[in-house]
Amino acid sequence: MFSPPPPPPGLLGKIFQYIDVHQDEFVQTLKEWVAVESDSVQPVPRLRQELLRMMALAEERLRSLGAHVNAVNMGSQKTLPIPPIILAELGNNPEKPTVCFYGHLDVQPARQADGWRTDPYTLTEVDGKLYGRGTTDNKGPVLAWINAVSTFRALDEDLPVNIKFVIEGMEEAGSLALEELVKKEKAGFFSNVDYIVISDNLWISQSKPALTYGTRGNSYFMVEVLAKGSLVDSSGRILIPGIYDHVAPLTEEERKMYEAIDLDLEEYRHSSQMQKFLFDTKEELLMHLWRFPSLSIHGIEGAFDEPGAKTVIPGRVIGKFSIRLVPHMNMSVVEKQVKRHLESTFSKRNSSNQMTISMTLGLHPWIANIRDNQYLAAKRAIKTVFGTEPDMIRDGSTIPIAQIFQATIQKSVMMLPLGAVDDGEHSQNEKINRWNYIEGSKVFAAFFLEVAKLH
Repeated sequence: MFSPPPPPPGLLGKIFQYIDVHQDEFVQTLKEWVAVESDSVQPVPRLRQELLRMMALAEERLRSLGAHVNAVNMGSQKTLPIPPIILAELGNNPEKPTVCFYGHLDVQPARQADGWRTDPYTLTEVDGKLYGRGTTDNKGPVLAWINAVSTFRALDEDLPVNIKFVIEGMEEAGSLALEELVKKEKAGFFSNVDYIVISDNLWISQSKPALTYGTRGNSYFMVEVLAKGSLVDSSGRILIPGIYDHVAPLTEEERKMYEAIDLDLEEYRHSSQMQKFLFDTKEELLMHLWRFPSLSIHGIEGAFDEPGAKTVIPGRVIGKFSIRLVPHMNMSVVEKQVKRHLESTFSKRNSSNQMTISMTLGLHPWIANIRDNQYLAAKRAIKTVFGTEPDMIRDGSTIPIAQIFQATIQKSVMMLPLGAVDDGEHSQNEKINRWNYIEGSKVFAAFFLEVAKLH
């Protein structure tokens, strides 16, 4: 952990003191939210009712702050209700910037029998770590934003920005109908939004804060009779001709940003549960995780995969793989390159079988302008709270909502993570550190003030 800087003077000092004094109340609210089994992945009536209860709790909390709340009915999926998407707003002063926060309150499935040391739906604190499903993904960060807003309210201080919330309950199941709602509300709810903040990923360190400015896209392919050996080499390099042609070239400024990232390779290897990395240096490893494409093979459908021996030859086998896309790769060009390569490889084998290739999913990469005012404001807020500059990082996964917001609303989108690298967001024993949760609440409060200064 970094040595905390001295308490700031004036209003910010009062805000930080209030958050420190009331931190047990903030943890208690997180405990109440974690207790709701808001699993959106398993389509069963009991869990869907829990999701509806979770969204109702959030509505109630936002209304208690004085927000105007619209719980948009999203209809149903087969016979199950889809939880509403909450659009809430607090303040509409045209002289102030408007900051919109996106978060989700649904979670991945969790059972103690799967290896949790504690009941996943009972928040348990051990050595400053708050264990429970949803603590870091994403109930903790959503509540940290609400904590920041409620602190201004409790101190009877005017919020320096207009606040909007977009909170959904189906992110873990693909954010059903969210993109359609964003497009529909472009000229309505989103018309006066200046900045969008997402806090749904992690730092790359256990102790140093970060700002995220990019994620990779994803093209998912299904291939019958797949020649898998022709796709990647032993170092992970994709063997499809032309696949690297449109990858954005590495600039000197970007190289320096990678060099500046504070990463302990051994700690990161342990957090990632990897025995060995393909790359030896921090810079090479991070670039291949974030700014270069990668290919992953996910499985084979139709082949015999149970214990024992079986001599039946299946009539059809489907191989599944995906390519993570980076700026400035073109999805339709990648699709053509993949098909051309596999068809060429297959034809050389003179097989009497047939092969069909289809791209079943296409998601664009996202990259932000780190010179935007809100990135500068967030850097200042982080420096004020943690006493250090943040690591400027990307995320190697695909987070579609960032690109959806940026492409549709065409406003600045920023990812401001609160959780540490070892939080285990989808795994057993998910946690958020009390320190991250409470200091993160302060970061959001300081961010409001910094955005107002810069706007």
